[in-house]
This record gives sequence, C-alpha cells and structure tokens, in this order.
Amino acid sequence: MLIPTLVSTDDAALAARLDARINDKTKPPGSLGTLERLARQIGLIQGSDRPSVERTAIVVCAGDHGVTAEGVSAYPQSVTWQMVENFLAGGAAINVFARQNGCALSIVDAGVNHDFGPRPGLLDRKIAYGTANFCHGPAMTVPQCEAALLAGLQWAATVQADVLGFGEMGIGNTTAAAALMAALTGMPVADCIGAGTGLDQQGMARKADAITRALQLHAAARTPLQQLAALGGLEIAFMTGAMLGAAHRRMVLLIDGFIVTSALLVAAALQPTVLDYCVFSHCSDEAGHGRMLDYLRARPLMQLDLRLGEGTGAALALPLLRAAVNFLEQMATFSSASVSTRHG
Repeated sequence: MLIPTLVSTDDAALAARLDARINDKTKPPGSLGTLERLARQIGLIQGSDRPSVERTAIVVCAGDHGVTAEGVSAYPQSVTWQMVENFLAGGAAINVFARQNGCALSIVDAGVNHDFGPRPGLLDRKIAYGTANFCHGPAMTVPQCEAALLAGLQWAATVQADVLGFGEMGIGNTTAAAALMAALTGMPVADCIGAGTGLDQQGMARKADAITRALQLHAAARTPLQQLAALGGLEIAFMTGAMLGAAHRRMVLLIDGFIVTSALLVAAALQPTVLDYCVFSHCSDEAGHGRMLDYLRARPLMQLDLRLGEGTGAALALPLLRAAVNFLEQMATFSSASVSTRHG
C-alpha cells in the first residue's frame, strides 16, 4: 500500500520570522507560554507567518470490536450503534462542544455491527461489521486494514479545514488501543491497560489476559501495518489513514485521547514526521494515555481528567488554538504601539 511521504515542517527562515513576530508583541518574552509555542507550530505547519485556524473540523470514527466477546467492556457492543444514533441526533457531548466552538462535525461508520441505511450526516465507509476477536485470529485481514486506511486517506483529501480533530466510538476499543500500544512500544501490558468504560478489577484482569494472549498469538506481526491488522480496529485504521492524509495537506492534527493516540502511534511508526503536525489536546484519565504521550514526547495542552473519547478533548482545545493565532495577528507590537519601554 502506498503511504504518502510527509515533509518536515522544519524551516529555519520561517521560524525566525515567526519568532520575530511573537517577540515583538507588547509582552515580556515568553510570557504567553504554550500559546507562543502553538503559534509557532501552527505557522510552521501552514508554511506561513500569518497562520489561520478559521476552518475547524472534527471527525468521529465508529467501529465495533470482536474482542468484546472476552468480557473486556462494561457495556454491550450495541452501545456503539446507539451512540452513533446519538451523534446523528446532536445529543452527545461532542455535538455540544463542537457547536459551541463553531466546529464542523463528521460522523464516519468505519465498521459498526449495525445497518444504519442511508442517513443524513453519516459517512458510510463500512469495511466490515466490526473486527474479529483478536484472541483467536487477526482482528482484520490485511486487505480490510488497507481498505480502512485508504478510506481515511481518501476522506482527508476532501476535507476543507485548517485544523482537523479526531474522535472515536467503539465498545472494546480501549482494549484494541492498549494491545497496539503494547505491540508498538514494547511496554508491559499492565502499563497499557485502564478501566476503559468502567471495568472493575475482574474486568481489568480479563482485559490484560486477552491482550497477553493476543500478543502471543500474533507475535509474528512485526510491521506497523501487520500489527494494526492483527490487533487494531477499523475505526483506528481509518483514523491512521486520515491523519496521514491530513498531514500531507499540511493541516493541524488535533489529537484527542487514548484511542486516537493509538492510531497516531501507527501513523508515526509509518511516517515519523506526522508528529510535526500534531497538537495534543489533553492527557486522558485512561491509565495508559500518559505513557503513550511520554513515548511520543508529546506536550498536552490540558489535564481535565477526561476519558469519554468522541473527540471531546479536541473540541475543548480549539479556543486555545484560536487564542494562539489571534494574539499573533491582533496583539499590538512594540514597533507599532505607543508603548515605549518593555516590561521590567
């Protein structure tokens, strides 16, 4: 499968121009902290010293997981399609936060075990009716995995946005994400798993056991695509492709929580430069997410103890991106303002 080659955002001349603009603002140097780093990064991503985040979009990708048969979720698989219905009705948390931030919202069926039929607002990219149980065989065939990746790549080519946030829905997908984390990073299973939808200790033990068995079963899966096919989800594969496609178009990638970051782990294993394009919205309360972020050397913008998914953290981070760009564009400068001396 042809994966697009990503270009690094490194540009010394542009970085110098951005730094000069940032440092000429009427403030002590560095006093806007993370917002200054964000303004610089967004400018480098867009190749401009006058970046824009006017057009914002979030995609929520849904898929089901055969590993739920192992008792790894506190909720039945049917909750996946019911939550998709909630998204389409505008009643979920991500709908609320997207509306309040003026953000376009796309809902993708990448592999839900349900027939929705043609529905306004639902993008049908169903590759299969969920994955297989990865404790007994690969979650996806290689052709299924590649088809989901390609669907994400092709969809990203159509999006009109400066910033693209990622969210997901899929009962059992914290198990798939933890399995991918363990396979891709080499971390112990115990460091990768969390309570997900609210598992008790027995449920956590079942999750750890299922992942351990799966890693042993699929030990021959060595490449990122092989590991994604063996252990991942259709929605995770779609997001991986969409991340690579959006970065290829020099969009800002706004990364949500644990499952979204597992898709990024795969994308970064395929194209490490994708990390240049990523803004990490928050550190989730899901146990493994902080370790994922440390592995990627990521600096999340917020710590809100979120663990809902859906792209909610990404939506809540949008005002920070707008603040970073707005201060760069609208704040007075020492060279143009009446302020004659710098702050002491």
